[in-house]
Amino acid sequence: MDIKVALVGNPNTGKSTLFNRLTGLNQKIGNFPGITVDKKTGFTKLSDGKDAEIIDLPGTYSLYPKSKDESIVFQVLADQGNSSHPDVIVLVTDASNLKRNMLLYSQVADLGIPMILALNMIDLAAKGGIEIDVDKLAAKLGIQVVSISARNNIGIDKLKQAVTNTNKIATQFQEVDVNFLAPEAINAIKQHINTDNDYYALQVLHQHEHLTFFTEKDQVEIEEIEQSHQFESAKIQAAETIARYKHLSTVLSDVVTDQGTAKKFSFSDRLDAILTHKVWGFAIFLLILFVIFNAIFAWSSYPMEWIEGTFGWITSMGHEHLPAGMLTDLVLDGVVAGLGGIFVFIPQIAILFAFISILEDTGYMSRVTFMMDKIMSKVGLNGKSVVPMIGGLACAVPSIMAARNIENWKDRMITIMVTPLISCSARLPVYILLISIIIPAKTIWGIISLQGLALMVMYLVSFVAAVVVAWVMKLIIKTKEKSYFIMELPIYRMPRWKNVLFTMYEKSKTFVLEAGKVIIAISIILWVLASFGPGNRFDNIDQKYSAALADTTKNTDHIKTLVATEKLENSYVGILGHFIEPAIRPLGYDWKIGIGLITSFAAREAFVGTMATIYSVDGGDEDSVTIRQRMEASVNSKTGLPVYTFATGISLMLFYAFAMQCMSTVAIVYRETKGWKWPVIQLAYMTAMAYVAALIAYQLLK
Repeated sequence: MDIKVALVGNPNTGKSTLFNRLTGLNQKIGNFPGITVDKKTGFTKLSDGKDAEIIDLPGTYSLYPKSKDESIVFQVLADQGNSSHPDVIVLVTDASNLKRNMLLYSQVADLGIPMILALNMIDLAAKGGIEIDVDKLAAKLGIQVVSISARNNIGIDKLKQAVTNTNKIATQFQEVDVNFLAPEAINAIKQHINTDNDYYALQVLHQHEHLTFFTEKDQVEIEEIEQSHQFESAKIQAAETIARYKHLSTVLSDVVTDQGTAKKFSFSDRLDAILTHKVWGFAIFLLILFVIFNAIFAWSSYPMEWIEGTFGWITSMGHEHLPAGMLTDLVLDGVVAGLGGIFVFIPQIAILFAFISILEDTGYMSRVTFMMDKIMSKVGLNGKSVVPMIGGLACAVPSIMAARNIENWKDRMITIMVTPLISCSARLPVYILLISIIIPAKTIWGIISLQGLALMVMYLVSFVAAVVVAWVMKLIIKTKEKSYFIMELPIYRMPRWKNVLFTMYEKSKTFVLEAGKVIIAISIILWVLASFGPGNRFDNIDQKYSAALADTTKNTDHIKTLVATEKLENSYVGILGHFIEPAIRPLGYDWKIGIGLITSFAAREAFVGTMATIYSVDGGDEDSVTIRQRMEASVNSKTGLPVYTFATGISLMLFYAFAMQCMSTVAIVYRETKGWKWPVIQLAYMTAMAYVAALIAYQLLK
């Protein structure tokens, strides 16, 4: 790359929107070297034809970090040897709240890196009666200032031109002379690390413990300088912040004109009075949840039926026209059946993420976080825990990583321990499959779907379970740290429909590709294990039914089904299923469900693919084409009753709601907690909780 550009800014300033606008699809996500924090990088072409690497640094209100993610900002900006160290900084601000955003600007400016100030959401600021004299502000700061609206693609070309024009040497004035705060300590550090930048030296005194580019010897010597000069970090931070705000008041006094102070947030305030009300707010939230889950069933029924019919047609046509043999069976009963069990759930996944994207884009999700803070604080969490927990609706892995933003260690650990209880998108296929079998497709008053209501109940059960477990852990885990919750509520906006569609596409693609790899691998292994057995068991079964199959006067279809069923029970997978059956029989499960439980420990959604493969190999009812029809028609050979009764379905859904059946989640908890203690505790308590809940449900409902 010809130039590296870092995007720096407060949360909710549109920094990520600008990153997406600059890079489009030309971006990737990795980790900062040696640190488990997401690193978003992308590429763009500047106005002079040069290529620029864009680095989206985590959002922060100041250079003083309150979380692991925020500590990355100063590490990258301070270390010239860091692979992400920028040539130019674009500091993104919310033009409607400039003074608060400028605190971070003044700190970053004093590090002496070439910078551009981007006044984002300038169109919204103008609507709110705020006018900014951009030229006067640029003259006062000594840098280029560009008005943009990343959301509406306004001023992006000017910003690229500004990056091209930025000199390699910083031209901005020093914002605040910080030497007066601790002159002796600052001068000692400047000599020790060989720098002439007062503010860089001051930040080293504050943050050296977080700076990985210093050696152990350096750390010890910096600590000695701190102690010898009685450096009081908290007091000096407070004094610096006050000094900076005083300076910024003079800078902005004749630059920003606010004509709409009284009505600036009037619309948002009126909505908040209802949507964050202590009673109506929760009622509206539950109503929104119901609309989402009702839509998942109501809107997806036709595309689901079409996808199911398509895969059923492919399988039947394949068996009819392809040469009979092991390869055909592997492709159709293994791979195609497994893929059909995944593709059929694309409509529901797309609808779920469309709603989540709309709620985030409009600003409503932030209100949910705010409302939940009171509940969270009573069970040992705070409002910031809601963000990972709501993110858990999609996937627990990135949600657990998002818990890094929780400053309090106890709150963070409890959040990590309970987030996998929130029903993720991997559980959705299992819920939908079982609900469609045990709950009739009826509506109340013509609008309330019983199946949608059942799905909503499963999600609420997972949230209640997470809250209860958090309360128990609050009593068990001891710490002296106090937690606090500070959050900025963004104004309400219309969702960006292009972004919603992109999210639907990306999440559906990720679901298919990530789940598909696991499903295909498991389906092939299962097909092999289900198609072969030890010794000469299969030969004995063929001999047992050979006379009946040779009798042309009889209907051999039923006999072929008996042969397939008996072979499946005597296959390797059948033997394994029967081995674990005594442990799961009290839950209402047969050996086939047991196989699904085992394969689900790789990924929960593997249950659907497993059932598709097993019932395809089994043969089943010749009139049943789809996996759902075959499962509905399955009968317990010992009792003669349907396998999937209401009691069994509820028991199985509760098991999947609580069990830790995701190796990726176990791995990320190990990485985030830096040891096996917490992952093992999590795996043990969730498995026990799942078994007990499923046992009680089945025994009460059977």
